[in-house]
Amino acid sequence: DTLPDARINTEEVFGPVASTIRVASYEEALAVANGVEFGLSAGIVTQSLKHARDFQRNARAGMTMVNLATAGVDYHVPFGGTKKSSYGPREQGFAAVEFYTQIKTSYSAS
Repeated sequence: DTLPDARINTEEVFGPVASTIRVASYEEALAVANGVEFGLSAGIVTQSLKHARDFQRNARAGMTMVNLATAGVDYHVPFGGTKKSSYGPREQGFAAVEFYTQIKTSYSAS
């Protein structure tokens, strides 16, 4: 039962922490979620397919979860955040192959 501008809600915390912010609507919840400087992972628990899809499209986070925990990732997909939660390209999955591959273009005349 905290306010959106409380320290626990404005800093990137890595640990077993739970903070709740009361809102009046889905739209307000999305605005509060997007109103922070960080965007590693975001999640929503809902039975509404409309809100689930809208959240996936409009939440400003590198990973979005619907009816799942926001911790833990699949190693075959890119991993990374947005805003101040990101540095450089995504890691893991095809993004990692692309990131760690050096391409050389060579020409020769016969």
